[in-house]
Amino acid sequence: MSKRDYYETLGLSKGASESEIKKGFRKKAMELHPDRNQDDPSAESKFKEANEAYDVLKDADKKAAYDQYGHAAFEGGMGGGGGRSPFGGGGDFNSAFSDVFDDLFGNFGGGQRGGPPGASRGSDLRYNLKVSLSDAYNGKQETVSVNSSVSCDGCSGSGAAAGSEPARCPTCSGMGKVRAQQGFFTVERTCPTCSGRGETITNPCKVCSGTGATQRERSLSVNIPAGVERGTRIRLSGEGEAGQRGGPTGDLYIFIDIDDHELFEREGNNLFLRVPVSMAT
Repeated sequence: MSKRDYYETLGLSKGASESEIKKGFRKKAMELHPDRNQDDPSAESKFKEANEAYDVLKDADKKAAYDQYGHAAFEGGMGGGGGRSPFGGGGDFNSAFSDVFDDLFGNFGGGQRGGPPGASRGSDLRYNLKVSLSDAYNGKQETVSVNSSVSCDGCSGSGAAAGSEPARCPTCSGMGKVRAQQGFFTVERTCPTCSGRGETITNPCKVCSGTGATQRERSLSVNIPAGVERGTRIRLSGEGEAGQRGGPTGDLYIFIDIDDHELFEREGNNLFLRVPVSMAT
């Protein structure tokens, strides 16, 4: 039985671009997934066909071989080998479907959403601020000094010296992760060359030594609302530690404590004054 043309399987015309191939597979994968077609017994086989077609067409070498020789490029016997073609052709479900989900949703837990490959969000900071009972009652605009990491002015946070740019990691092709086949499963791990950043810096910035961030003391204005209570947490968005490799900045949390007053005691929204009186004689 002759196999169906890979381009036709994905609803594409020959010569389709890389983005068109990915888009075509994404559409077919969602359309033919067995979980969405439980009443169609042929859905699973069609889904596997689409996966096999994408596994070939997404790879430049496999695609070139297929464009020249068709399915014969992946059949045993070519070149006297008598076995599987060196191009594979079996279809790697984990790799192919992972490509689509990475494209749709990003890498879960990879720290890459909202920034370039290898980007990570900066840490949140905590600042304990003690105010007087009077300031807690009336409210106040307070200024605090915070020492934290900020994006390096010398390299704009890239980590590379002025006039140069980070290079795409040759090991992981900028993905920050590498995949290895173990039995029936594809195991993904952090790239050992770039430590998950997806890029390497050959000429690091002299200001930050390639980290992309420097330490700086900043003065920030904090609005203490009237009636604030002990233990109140005030969030200053984006005022925490700088992110790495273009990642978003963390937040600063101000935790309020209130000094004891020499005369008044506070219980909720009430103030109490204890006045000793003598008994009339």
